[in-house]
Order: sequence, then structure tokens, then C-alpha cells
Amino acid sequence: MKSQRMKFLFTIGLTLMLSLSFVYSQHIEKIDINAEHPKNIILLIGDGMGYAQIEAAQLKANETLNMLKASYSGSTSTHSYNNLITDSGAAGTAIATGKKTRNGMIGMTPDSIATPSMLEIFGHTGKSTGIVVSCAITHATPAAFVAKNVSRNNQEQIAEDFLKAPIHVIIGGGLKYFNKRSDKKTLTDAFQEKGFQYFNKLPKSANSFEKLLVLTDSIHPKSVLEGRGDLLPEGTRLALESLNNNPNGFFLMVEGSQIDWAGHANDSTFLTAEMFDFDKAVGIAMQFADKNPGTLVIITADHETGGLTLPHGNERGKVKFAFSTTDHTGVFIPALAYGLGADKFSGFYDNVDLFRKIMEVSGVRLE
Repeated sequence: MKSQRMKFLFTIGLTLMLSLSFVYSQHIEKIDINAEHPKNIILLIGDGMGYAQIEAAQLKANETLNMLKASYSGSTSTHSYNNLITDSGAAGTAIATGKKTRNGMIGMTPDSIATPSMLEIFGHTGKSTGIVVSCAITHATPAAFVAKNVSRNNQEQIAEDFLKAPIHVIIGGGLKYFNKRSDKKTLTDAFQEKGFQYFNKLPKSANSFEKLLVLTDSIHPKSVLEGRGDLLPEGTRLALESLNNNPNGFFLMVEGSQIDWAGHANDSTFLTAEMFDFDKAVGIAMQFADKNPGTLVIITADHETGGLTLPHGNERGKVKFAFSTTDHTGVFIPALAYGLGADKFSGFYDNVDLFRKIMEVSGVRLE
């Protein structure tokens, strides 16, 4: 049994043996690929998005939000290893790896042991992988899917972890941490040497790109209100266009990053704009799932930000926003699912169980 820990079994009429290029505390024991398991997994995370944020956006919208068209819904708790109130590093790590950690840590257990993320697991099984965000790509939530670090603030080190990861599409900000580094390295050159097509703005098409790196801003992209445009939804479309070229399928994580910042600022106009932008990306993912039936779409959050309530309003969109804090809260957050395997995501569970459910529905058995 010990000698078989690193074995991958592909049941599509073909069995392949692969060795993982990393050593972690978990190992993949078996992967079953058949019609019962989704080939493509799209995970969309609204940073700071609780139930109130969704309802507030719906009350301001002219039509039903895309995310509310999800077939199944659940709720998850979000506490970190050492605090009822999580930060994005610990919450992102819980979702990405199925392991609780301390606030501020990335991709590691509380005792600093690196643990594999679902992006790495899927990447090492032959799927293409990607991340699209509306913040610096090295920020806490996206970092949790590729990096191993005791501090989310070590963004130059996190940028180097992207270079080592089995990732194919990277879209967001954070160019500073790749090219304006204290060690004088130019990581975009290293990415191009690995076969990435590099852009500082979104290309019109990504169908011919097996590997794509888009770094649009030195640190974070602008907010929607400040003119960011369709970076997130269009980036999602381009990522799907590129990743869908892999017959083994793909894993894509999309983050609506600045929903969180609007919550910290207690700014209802900022919040609504970011929610609508994120929901556009959700709609693109759902449309893709409709056209590609072997696709699972999951919409969730890392935590709620702002303690938002809606004490007054009406159905004509006149809503009073009331925030109780400028920080994160510990309330349950949504887990919505659409497509193949969506029924497995109903109920109440912890954020680490989201990882387990995604592994199980994808046919991945972990030791």
C-alpha cells in the first residue's frame, strides 16, 4: 500500500502512472475520470461576500443575479485555526487545501507544514489550471492556491511560487512583485521561457495560448467605479477559452477581490458595483457550463466583511445599507453550486469541507 501512494489511476480506458513533483503531508491515491465526475471545475470566490451582500445587489439589480440561478445552495463556517474571525490567507488556505491555518499564513498548516492545494492536485493529474482576480495575483486568496508561506505579506516569494506551480493561466495585477523586485529578478522573462504568453492588458483572444500571463497593474487594478472595466468577467472568458483546449479538463479559480474592500470601507456604491462585476463573471461561468455539460460551477466566499444588514428598503431598489464593522465577521457565508455534481454542496459545513467535497465530486481520493 505504501508503494502505491503516488499512483494515479485514470479510468477512461487508459491507466497512467505519474509521480508528483512535490512532497506534502497528503498524497493522491486514486483519480477516477468518467461521466459521473465533472471534467471542469470553476470555483468563484466573492471576497467578503455574505448573504446580505448578495441580497443588497439583488435589490439594486434590474434582473435576477446569475449567482441566484444556482441549482443548489449551502452555507459554510469560516473560522481560522486560531480565531473566530478569519483573514483571507487562512480562509483561502482552508478552501484551497482543506486545512485550517493561522491568520496570515498561506498554504501551510499551523505548524508551517506545506500542504497541496486543489489547483496543484488538479494540475498534477493532467488538468489545466488558472486563476483570475481583480487584485494583485499575489494577494492572499489567489496566493493560497499556489504558494507556501508563513506570511501573506511576502509577496515577492509568493510570485516565485507561481513560477513553480502547475498553472497555465494567470490574470490579475501585481506586476511589481514580478519585475520590480528587491532581488532584481525579472520573473516575466522566466515565465516566457516556460512557454507563457505575457501581456500587460487582456488580449482579444486566448484560444491559441496554452499558457497565459496577464499582469495589468503594478499592484492592484482599479475598482470598477474608477474604471477597471471588464477585467474580471473578460478575464474569466479568456481563461475558459484557453483552459478548454485541454481534453483532460481544467480547474479555474476566479475571485471578485474588491467586494471585500468595499465592505472594509462601508461603501455601498462601491460594494454594489463590485458585486455586479463579480456576478458577470459568474454568468460567464454558468454559460460555459450550459455549453459544456461536464462542468461544475461553485460560488462562495472566504468570509463576510462589514457586518452588512439591510434595515430599510423596498423592491424598487431604494435600500439602506447598515454596516456594523469595518472588519471581517464570523457569520456563515454562501456556497452555491451549478452543473454536474452541484447537488453535493447543499447543507451546512465548514470551509475545509468545501475542499473535500470538490475532491470527492471530481473523483479524487486522498490518502
